[in-house]
Amino acid sequence: MKWKTTNGIQDSLGEKIFTVFNYTFFILFSLTTIFPFINLIAKSLSSENAVISGRVNLVPIDIQFGTYQYVASNAMFLNALKVSVIITVCGTLLALLMTTLAAYPLSKVRLRGRKFFILMYIFTMLFSGGLIPTYLLMRGLGLVDQLPVLFLPALISVYNMLIIKSYFENLPDSLEESAKLDGASNLTILWRITLPLSLPVLATIGLFYAVQFWNDYFASLIYINTPENKPLQLYLKELFVTSSDAFLRMGGNINVDAAMNASPQSIQAASIILATLPILLVYPFLQKYFVKGVLIGSVKG
Repeated sequence: MKWKTTNGIQDSLGEKIFTVFNYTFFILFSLTTIFPFINLIAKSLSSENAVISGRVNLVPIDIQFGTYQYVASNAMFLNALKVSVIITVCGTLLALLMTTLAAYPLSKVRLRGRKFFILMYIFTMLFSGGLIPTYLLMRGLGLVDQLPVLFLPALISVYNMLIIKSYFENLPDSLEESAKLDGASNLTILWRITLPLSLPVLATIGLFYAVQFWNDYFASLIYINTPENKPLQLYLKELFVTSSDAFLRMGGNINVDAAMNASPQSIQAASIILATLPILLVYPFLQKYFVKGVLIGSVKG
């Protein structure tokens, strides 16, 4: 039995069933991932009594905005947000720079020892120095309890570097040859020809790095001791250690009017929502590059 599609191509009954199954599965999977987020929004907007009594599921009850006002005006939250922004911006820009500078020469077949260098990079994906040697190295460099320690050790991801390298290899060699005939140097070719043509993969890898630096809390848990240097994710982790003293862990001067109708669970939910928004707002601007950058940069042909 055959089924005609809108473009005139016929699909068998088995293909139709497989397509329906795929759509159903991924819709259900998407719902399971978005429901917890909706529940957090509902709790952050609900009254204290509604949250404590467990009546809040997906719809806010007795809507109030005092929780967001309370969280957004807290000095420790704002300082942690500022630290995370600094780490994410500096780390992403430097990581893109270092990853690109590593990927560009490795994309050239004429590079002597190319296979050896690629093998050494891949070796670091399989084996690392370990936590203790890394900590001793950071302490020896005087980076412990300093903001650079949160992004300097992670400036090059070998996986991301290989994607950019593959993308560079797919660019036409004629462009580089023409530029060399005009007297352009390798850096000029990279800056004026290769990078403008590589915006899709650079935007995609930049997003990968930004999410990585924004969500990382383990590095700050190991290296950071000063409260003023703690990023947002470590602040949230400490906020969730004990839900009963969430008000005390907020720190600073408590806004009594804003906190009158807020429970510790509401404060935690509002903190997560506000911590998610900055990185979430980046996605729409990079979405058009995302799929193209990954597909072209991951296939050589």
